[in-house]
Amino acid sequence: MKVAVLSPVAWRTPPRHYGPWELVASNLTEGLIKNGIDVTLFATGDSVTKATLDAVIEKGYEEDGSQSAKVVECLHISNLMEKASEYEVIHNHFDFLPLTYSRLIATPMVTTIHGFSSQNIIPVYKKYNSNNHYVSISYADRSPELDYIANVYHGIDTTQFGFNDKPEDYLLYFGRIHPDKGTVEAMEIAKRSKRRLLIAGIIQDKTYFKEKIEPFFTDSIVFLGAADPEKRNMLLRNAVALLHPINFEEPFGLSVAEAMLCGTPVIAFNKGSMPELIENKKTGFLVNDISEAVNAVAALNSIDRHVCYQHAKEKFSIERMVKDYMTVYEKILYKR
Repeated sequence: MKVAVLSPVAWRTPPRHYGPWELVASNLTEGLIKNGIDVTLFATGDSVTKATLDAVIEKGYEEDGSQSAKVVECLHISNLMEKASEYEVIHNHFDFLPLTYSRLIATPMVTTIHGFSSQNIIPVYKKYNSNNHYVSISYADRSPELDYIANVYHGIDTTQFGFNDKPEDYLLYFGRIHPDKGTVEAMEIAKRSKRRLLIAGIIQDKTYFKEKIEPFFTDSIVFLGAADPEKRNMLLRNAVALLHPINFEEPFGLSVAEAMLCGTPVIAFNKGSMPELIENKKTGFLVNDISEAVNAVAALNSIDRHVCYQHAKEKFSIERMVKDYMTVYEKILYKR
C-alpha cells in the first residue's frame, strides 16, 4: 500500500514544541512505516521522518516569518495533488483546503478533521462530503451535517513519556496561552488551592498574556515558556495534576492524554471531548467551574496514578491509532 500523508506546514513535522496537527501526522507516519506501509510525508523540508519526505519549503511559515502562509499552503497542497496518481490513499491532515482538489483526482482521500475553526468552513466539508472519507478525532467534535467513516482518537508515542508514581508538589498548566485554554482559570485554581503552579506553552494571545497573566507571576506561579519534548515529559510526569480548565468545546487534548500516560491525573472543565478522554474520579476529575476544580485538587489522593497510565496506554497509543487508520484504508480500498 502506498500512502501519502499531507501534514500542515505551519511548523516542522514533528514540531519542536507546539504543533498538534503536525505531531499527529508525524506519529501516524512513523507508525505506518513500522507496519511496513510505503509512506511519503508531505511536510516542511526540515521535518524528521523515516518515510520519503517531499517538501517545497524548508521551514514552516510560523518559524520563518518571511513567507506568506497562503502562498506556502497553495504550493504545498498542489505539490501533492499533482502527484496524486502515485498513491493508493491520500491522508489529509490539512483541514478543508485539500478537499477542493478531491474531485479532480482519482486517488481516494481520507481527511482527519482536527476541529472546526469556525462553523463558516462547514459548507466546504458539506460540498465534498459524498466523495471524501471523514474521520473525527472525538465524537464530541462531529458535525451532524457530515458523514464519517470512523472516529479515531489521536495516538501518542508511549516511549517518550515516563510513568512516575512519586510526583513533586506542583500543579501544571501545559498549553498555548489563550483565553480558550483557561490560563487565568488555572492560576485562580492554584491560588485558591494554595498550590504551586508551573505554566508552559507558547504565547498565542499576547494581549491576554500581558494584561491577565504576566502581572500575576509570583514565586508560586511560574511561567516557563514553550517546552520541547524532553522538558514536556519532565513537567508532565512530575506534576501532581494537570489543570485543563478549557473555555471552548475542545476536539481533543493531546496534553491530557500525555499527562495520564505519565500517571498524572487531569482536572478539566467538562467541555468538548473531555468526557471521552478522562474517566471521572478514576483518571482525573471533570468539573464545571473553579470551585469544583479546587475541591478536585483536594481529592487528588483518591486517584491511582497506575490507573491513569494504563488507561492512556490502552486508549491513546500510536499502535492503536495506526491499527484504526489501517482499518479505514482497507475499508476504502478493499470494501471490507
